[in-house]
Amino acid sequence: MKTILIIGIGAGDPDYITVQGIKALNRVDVFFLMDKGRIKGKLRDVREEICRRHIAPGRAHRFVEAPSPPRDTQPADYRASVDELNAAKQAVFERMIAEEMKDGETAGILVWGDPMLYDSTIRNIEAIAASGRHTIDYEVIPGITAVQALAARHRIPLNRIAEPVLLTTGRKLAEGFPDGIDSAAVLLDGEDTFRRFADAGVHGDMEIYWGAYLGTQDEILISGKLKDVAGEIHRRRSEARQRNGWIMDTYLIRRAHDD
Repeated sequence: MKTILIIGIGAGDPDYITVQGIKALNRVDVFFLMDKGRIKGKLRDVREEICRRHIAPGRAHRFVEAPSPPRDTQPADYRASVDELNAAKQAVFERMIAEEMKDGETAGILVWGDPMLYDSTIRNIEAIAASGRHTIDYEVIPGITAVQALAARHRIPLNRIAEPVLLTTGRKLAEGFPDGIDSAAVLLDGEDTFRRFADAGVHGDMEIYWGAYLGTQDEILISGKLKDVAGEIHRRRSEARQRNGWIMDTYLIRRAHDD
């Protein structure tokens, strides 16, 4: 039997990891890393810093790294492209399980934020376990999501009293707010979809709480009436992406209330 721990490590600050997460780190014999290239090297650096801080001295562990499969950024069929990407990732994980783990060992996969939120690691490991080609068990350890970090850094509750919050992506937000929804927490928005709602004459007054690189030294926070700050967010986001080569951001957008 081989064991896989899928560990949520939080949104960027090494101190975001939970006590349960730290205990999980100290069970791991080998950490599986997906290399996303030099530009996203900071993501690996944070993972290694978390291990340096929180794994007990003398606890033997090793890192195994494999290239992350490329992703089509402009797919004709989005769902099909995601299925293809996950199949490629499953093949990489299967190879590491077969070649880099001994029977009885525990592997750790360090997932940004929380594994349950817009991440396919659980699905991929579940598919490998279900295939029967490997004798594995797996556990999921929750982490602090970017949405939680965003609310904390802006010092706001995510929801208004007795109101729902939609958790969605930029792709879906482009279709509009569903009926009965005034607040949306948005992830994976590469197109600055919030700008579609900046015209108060069409959409009414909207508020936005935006954050990028949450919990890191590069963190950027902007909030206010959307009509006033949409341009600034677009500019700062473009500058940060050009400077760093990548960006991870999220935001809460909601209709303004008089109260």
